[in-house]
Amino acid sequence: MLRILWEFIKNPIYQEDTNLNLNYRTTVFFKLLLIGLAAGILLLTFTSIVQEVLQLDTGTHAIEEMWDNHSLLGVVFLGVVIGPLFEELIFRAPLVLFKNHANFNIIFYLFALVFGYIHLSNFEFSTTTVLLSPLLVAPQIAIGLIFGFIRVRFGLIWAMLLHATYNFVLFLPFIFAKILNIPIE
Repeated sequence: MLRILWEFIKNPIYQEDTNLNLNYRTTVFFKLLLIGLAAGILLLTFTSIVQEVLQLDTGTHAIEEMWDNHSLLGVVFLGVVIGPLFEELIFRAPLVLFKNHANFNIIFYLFALVFGYIHLSNFEFSTTTVLLSPLLVAPQIAIGLIFGFIRVRFGLIWAMLLHATYNFVLFLPFIFAKILNIPIE
């Protein structure tokens, strides 16, 4: 799966997967979820190390404010249902409009980049944030490429489901912390 994904990312072509078998698609879905989680966690870890070594402060992350200002169900609903639904409609749904475009690959990359950079709004605006922006949004750009891959191959609903599942898995530690009344910092 890694090789197939890598080949697609190197040269994105709008080509739907004709295998409609649910077991096949579910297997690919979970492989992509694991690849996305691994890539996101590795990139986030690298970014955290850079911030720590250079003693850089990017301020309070929006997720911390969400947990402080909303109920558990509210945060989960926003992050696992509403966010993925709207982000996929904005950043992956339009890809079909460019499926026969000569520069589909460039358009694909632009959607992934903008998706990543939209998430810069999760950080407090500062010179540090702007300078670190490629690192700060690298996990979102990487997962945006994966969401784009499944969207092209399997369709928009699969991208929405992958996005929602990805967010849910990332929210699990926060959910448990909230349930167990452990402060999130």
